[in-house]
Amino acid sequence: MKIEGAKAIVFVNPCAGGGKAGRRIADARAEFARHNFEVRFIEAMSTEEFRTKVRAAVAEGCKTLVAMGGDGTLQLLVRETIGHDASIGVIPVGGGNDFAAALGIRNWKQAVLAIAEGKTDLVDIARATFVDGEKAEYLGGGGVGLDAEAARYASGKFLKWPGRLRYLASAIAALRAYPGVHVEIEFRGSDRPALLRRALLAAALNTPSYGGGVRLAPEARLDDGALDFVIIEMLSGLEVARLIPRLLLTGEFGTRHVTRVRAAKAIFSTEEGSMFHGDGELLGNAPVQIEVLPKAIRVFVPENLREGNG
Repeated sequence: MKIEGAKAIVFVNPCAGGGKAGRRIADARAEFARHNFEVRFIEAMSTEEFRTKVRAAVAEGCKTLVAMGGDGTLQLLVRETIGHDASIGVIPVGGGNDFAAALGIRNWKQAVLAIAEGKTDLVDIARATFVDGEKAEYLGGGGVGLDAEAARYASGKFLKWPGRLRYLASAIAALRAYPGVHVEIEFRGSDRPALLRRALLAAALNTPSYGGGVRLAPEARLDDGALDFVIIEMLSGLEVARLIPRLLLTGEFGTRHVTRVRAAKAIFSTEEGSMFHGDGELLGNAPVQIEVLPKAIRVFVPENLREGNG
């Protein structure tokens, strides 16, 4: 792979956002040109192709790598660049763009401008470690319970639905006959007591929102060296139905049934051995240790302050 003088390589998941990412390439190329910033666009039609092309760029010494898609696309890029001297950009044109929102990037034009201006910052990410030793990093939110069940629908039946609506439709579909999950969150090495609940979901968030704008952790920060651990106690179908309008309009999950704890590390255990997801990708079965990796990646940020970071 030859960079051929380009200042950056933009890796595109053309299927992201129901095909929106692929349709936006020409616009993004023109916007970079308007800022006199030369880039090369590379499309990848599969996860393995994406990883292979990113690895090749890293091996060649490319220092500026950009993901064009949603949180899942960015997650793939980050996993291949951790530990390398690289600056990461994101052009948010996927179904869920919560990490970009936490950076203060609201649309693809703002993203291009941030990359062209070149301001970067170090931010945290999260890592899940399973009992078999397997590890997987994620950027925004992960958890067990209803949202992990919803991830199956979000990657299937509702794949092409937009952002928050996709998450909520998937969650409603998963809620049918859903019994809840018996979960324990232990904060080992800390004096914090364990959380033990029958829950609708239990999550570990690095960003204020996930699922396309559902704000489970409004106070979460990307640079505080901690994660926000959240448990939503099991709700009735009627209680969930009453929350839907608020979630659709504002993304806020304002309910007295929510418990939040900020910590650097915790262990999730469930009686059912439930699946844990990270940014909508099913990663493995509980028990699982979730920890923050402080200032693990360097990302392009806009000149304005990031959401949740000052």
